[in-house]
Amino acid sequence: MSQSKANNHQRIVHLRKFWGTWPAHKKIFAIALPMIISNIAAPLLGLVDTAIIGHLPDSIYLSAVALGAMVVSFVFLLAVFLRMTTTGEIARAFGRNKRDEQRQIALHALSFAVVLGVLLTLSTPWLLQLAWWLISPSADLQHYAASYIGIRMWAAPAALVNLVVLGILLGRQESRKAMLLVIFTNAVNVIADLILIVGLDFNVRGAAWASATAEVSTALLGLFMLRKVLMLRHHWQLQRHYFARFLGMNRDVFIRSLVLQLCMATMTGYAARFGDLYVAVNAVLMQFLMLISLGLDGIAYAVEALAGAAVGRQRRAEVRYWLRLTLLWSGFFAVIYSLVFWLAGAGIIRLLTDLPDVIQTASVYLPWVYFLPLFGHWSYYFDGVYIALGWARAMRDTMVISAVLVFLPGWYLGQTLLSKENANHGLWLALSAFLLARGVSQWVYLLRRRRQIVE
Repeated sequence: MSQSKANNHQRIVHLRKFWGTWPAHKKIFAIALPMIISNIAAPLLGLVDTAIIGHLPDSIYLSAVALGAMVVSFVFLLAVFLRMTTTGEIARAFGRNKRDEQRQIALHALSFAVVLGVLLTLSTPWLLQLAWWLISPSADLQHYAASYIGIRMWAAPAALVNLVVLGILLGRQESRKAMLLVIFTNAVNVIADLILIVGLDFNVRGAAWASATAEVSTALLGLFMLRKVLMLRHHWQLQRHYFARFLGMNRDVFIRSLVLQLCMATMTGYAARFGDLYVAVNAVLMQFLMLISLGLDGIAYAVEALAGAAVGRQRRAEVRYWLRLTLLWSGFFAVIYSLVFWLAGAGIIRLLTDLPDVIQTASVYLPWVYFLPLFGHWSYYFDGVYIALGWARAMRDTMVISAVLVFLPGWYLGQTLLSKENANHGLWLALSAFLLARGVSQWVYLLRRRRQIVE
């Protein structure tokens, strides 16, 4: 009897160890939940921004802001490597409880962001030439959009500083402050919109100055939040060898982000060859990926911070513990998303558009969306793992391999073998295979290098 009780006790201990403790899960969601709320708050407040400019008498103002914001967002989105690499570096230093090291990382990252931001501001004329060559808007639309982009790009240093500040806060597991920053940015933007667009009738220029004001205000608030990290008693000291290392990491993550954005852009850009209807259909269905990111990004942030800190403490068992628990939650969210899309996908499409032909055609491709969370959550999760481990080059390599060996062949075969009526299925097949290939390649690489998790 006593032996049976002992065996039962061992099984219970093993299960608790596998599934984790309640405090451990609370720690995961102390980081993930504020970032999930931030991800939800940003687009909701952005709707207010669109509604304000959308009530002006001429639709060209809304078109100009939409076009200008797309160009600026694409540029800033490519700079997300600043947030990712900073989070991993700070998390590992945080795990080692090295405040001087955190300060050095923060100073180098902020300096890099300011220099890159100034270069982006100076390159605005060439950026505009490239944008108009790719998009070819009308003369009036180009005029207003250029005004918007020109103003927004003056705040490029502040926008990139905000990415670094967000990375530092996440690496230090201060996600509530990160959430407050995201909400603050959008709140300032909305208030400034009301003053500059509605009150002073600055139309497109007002929208641009509102966004620039929000970026600069957020940068100042973020630096104030980090004052204890930045203002230690030692002198500021920038080191060339660290800049070289930081540049290498950021280069690798930049390439990874660029390849990802090009693959995603193909889903709507190439669909133009099938007709305007398919551009709208794919744009609507790609919003399901945005919904997926609301939850899975939060889990990725948690694994970056928690596993990264464990790497800094040189505790391999703790790293694996956090990888396992966050993977459980990533898989759980993926299953829930798939069920929601299966049960309510048609309703979500009708919320996004009321055009009958778009609704009808999107419903044909909706089954692809059911599987997107199951295919895609692996790449969200492993991106967080690789940031925690500092494996930026592996992130780049697995992304390029998945794009070159899976997405491009899938896209080519889909367009070659399928009829024009079914060619859009080829795009969705290529995207699904690409997402799955990213997860598989990252998993294989992790298995082969698992002994190098903590060295």
